[in-house]
Parts: sequence; structure tokens; C-alpha cells
Amino acid sequence: MEKIRMKTPLVEMDGDEMTRIIWQGIKDILLKPYIDLKCEYYDLGLPNRNDTDDAVTVDAANAIKKYGVGVKCATITPNAARMTEYNLKSMWKSPNGTIRAMLDGTVFRAPIIVPGVKPRVSGWKQPIIIARHAYGDIYKNTELKVSAGDSASLTVTAADGTTRTALIHEFSGDGVIMGMHNTDASISSFARSCFNYALDCKKDLWFSAKDTISKTYDHRFKDIFQEIFDAEYKDAFEKAGIEYFYTLIDDAVARIIRSEGGMIWACKNYDGDVMSDMIATAFGSLAMMSSVLVSPDGKYEYEAAHGTVTRHYYKHLKGEETSTNSIATIYAWTGALNKRGEMDNIPELCAFAKKLEAATIKTIENGIMTKELYLLSDAQDKRSVNTMQFLQEVNNTLQTLL
Repeated sequence: MEKIRMKTPLVEMDGDEMTRIIWQGIKDILLKPYIDLKCEYYDLGLPNRNDTDDAVTVDAANAIKKYGVGVKCATITPNAARMTEYNLKSMWKSPNGTIRAMLDGTVFRAPIIVPGVKPRVSGWKQPIIIARHAYGDIYKNTELKVSAGDSASLTVTAADGTTRTALIHEFSGDGVIMGMHNTDASISSFARSCFNYALDCKKDLWFSAKDTISKTYDHRFKDIFQEIFDAEYKDAFEKAGIEYFYTLIDDAVARIIRSEGGMIWACKNYDGDVMSDMIATAFGSLAMMSSVLVSPDGKYEYEAAHGTVTRHYYKHLKGEETSTNSIATIYAWTGALNKRGEMDNIPELCAFAKKLEAATIKTIENGIMTKELYLLSDAQDKRSVNTMQFLQEVNNTLQTLL
């Protein structure tokens, strides 16, 4: 078949460790034979972020603003151990956090349902979609170590130079402090993105925070959501037969566990990070969670919700066989290609993306899967294959669908 031609580049952001190996395999085996792949490439691997003082991450985010659609491989957010391992100049911030802040969007994460893998919560019948705020909180924090005898205060300086100060703590021993922020504009964008997405999907929207404890910070989120809902979305929700409500996050967790699923659960930034991992694992695997960042002005960044699979990467470096689940990374590419096709009016690109997703699921339905799914699946006739064999098997299935 003639290769599908693209009009506008995808912003391609390469990553780290085992997912970087898979990334190249997906391109070589599943994409390049069928698409005249047009990408503007940014290497967000940790060595290159270190070499560029993380300017490459900013460049990638600006490219998404320019071209409208990006696709990102999993990347390392370094801790102290990584500082030594990679000989880093600095403990660089999360690339995802930087990109989210620059695009000011909302992350929507949904489990990828495959045959033979039942949710660990037996009552769940439908996917639970996590809507994660993508700006601020601990991802844009400022933090310091403090010593015994130190006193820490929060000070706000107004435009006219006047100040307001509140005591945080007087330290009798060593400790740490952290300051974080959010903005009304970003919270409002988050709220509208969630309401619009709920209307598009015709699904109930839950929003949870902890305003009983955080009576100013979290309460501001709650108030903005309610004000925007009442003023702009209440009638549309009633007409669509769906509902919006706020509840405390601990109550939301309990209700989610008892539910049948099928709702959109909106969370603040860190809450969404944790809860999306919980939902993904309960539905099967972190490698089975799709993720898309949507900005208020309609820019899209697709990625897998999991990390760089470090343990498998070390095995790979030793020449040992790995069996790494690549499905969420495949779906990052299919999501980006489908959106690029929609925006550029290339129906054959959209059709290819959907067929690649169908081929991925069909391969598992045929009993062929990586080790992680093999251990989870209750299929009768199944076999475990290695990382690249799975991509080859998906390709074999894809050829029957094209």
C-alpha cells in the first residue's frame, strides 16, 4: 500500500530507558511502513535535558503550541539517586509538569480495556476517566530545608508594596517547608475543560478536593467550579441527563470503589497523579492507561501514563530478554495520529490510527501478550512474548485489517 502522507508535523518528544527502546520499535515496526511520518523531533531524554539546561523541554512545549499536536515518550523526573547516576547539573523538574504549565491544559486519563483482564474491583463495569488539573501545586513548588530555631512565614506583597504575612511554623528542630500556588485563570480553564469533556462524553462529572482542611486553597477550586457550572453549564447538563457534583476526596474514593464506574473524576494536580495510577492498576496495569493533555485553546499532547520501566531497561542493557507492555505507548501514537488526521482532514490517517488500536486489542484477544498481561489475563489459550515480538504480532494483525 502507498504510505499515508501527512501535512503538518507531529511534535515528537523522545524519552528515557525502556520506553525509549519501545518508542523506536513502534516507529520502525508499526508506523514507518505505513505512514510517511512527519515529525518535529525533540530529545527529552535526561542526558539531553541536562546538556541543554532543560531548554529542550520548553522548546518542545512551544512547538506543541505552534503545531497543535504532540506525542511524548515517558521521561525520568530525577531524584537524588538519579543526580549521581546521570551526573546531572541540577535536579531537573518534571518535563510533564513544565509542558502542562506552559499549555495550561487538563489531562484526561482512561483505562484501556482488553479481553480477559477483569478489573480488580468486581463492581466496575465501565471505565473511570480521571481529569487531572495540569498546572501548579507541588509541580511548581518552591521548597527549602530549615534548621532548628528557624521561623518560616508566608508573605504576599501587593502591587502597591503593602504586605500580608502569616506564620507557617517556628522550628524547634530541623525540617522542610514548601510553597505552592495556583491561579484563578488556570482553575477556570480546568473547570471548563472538565465540563466540556463531560458533555462530549455524556458522562457524570465528579470533582473532589479537601476544602474542610484547606479552607482557602482547595475551597477556591470548589467555588470556581460551582460558579462556572451554575453560570454556564447547568442547563446543558440537565438537558444531557448528566450531573455535576463536588465531594471531599476521601468520600470520592469510597464512592468510586462502590460504583460501577462510567464517570469522569476531576482531581487537582497531585491527586490526579495518584488516583490515575490507582485506577489504572485496578483496571489492570499502569501500562494500560491512555493520557491526553488538552489546552483551553485546543492543543493536544498524548503520552502514556506510566514511567520509564527502569527495571526492564537494566535487563535490556545486560542483553537479557524483556517482556514490556507497550500498549499505552502505542495508544499515545494512535491518539496523536488520529487528532492530527482530524485537524488536517486526512481521514485515512484517522482510519489507520483506529485500525492500529483494533489490531493491538485483537492481538491480545488472540491470546498473544506480554508477560504482565499474561499474568493478569484469564484467557484459556494464551502465550507470553517478549517486547519486540509483541510489536511484530500487532503488526501481523494490523496487516490483516488494512
